Amino acid sequence: MKKLRANMDRYFDQLDERWRALPLRKQRQYTLYFFVVYLLLTVVVIGKVMYDTSKSGNNMVIKHIENPVLKNGNPAKLQDSVSTILKNQIYERK
Repeated sequence: MKKLRANMDRYFDQLDERWRALPLRKQRQYTLYFFVVYLLLTVVVIGKVMYDTSKSGNNMVIKHIENPVLKNGNPAKLQDSVSTILKNQIYERK
C-alpha cells in the first residue's frame, strides 16, 4: 500500500511539474476549455431533467415497500442461521 501511495505521489508531482512548465497562456487556455466542457455538460443535464419533468403523462406511483420475506410465507423459516448458531454457543444450548 505504501508503494502504491509513493507511486501515486510521484505521478502527481510529475503532472504538477508538467503543468507548471506550460506557458501561462496555455494554462489559461486549457482551464477555459475544461470550464466550457463542464458548463456544457451542466446545461445538457439540466435541460434533460427539465425535458423529462415537463413531459405529460410522467406519473410517479408511490406505494409502500413490501418485505419480500413476509410476502413468501413463514418468516421463521428464513431466519439467519449464523445468528442462531452464535446465540446457541453463547448460551450453551444444544
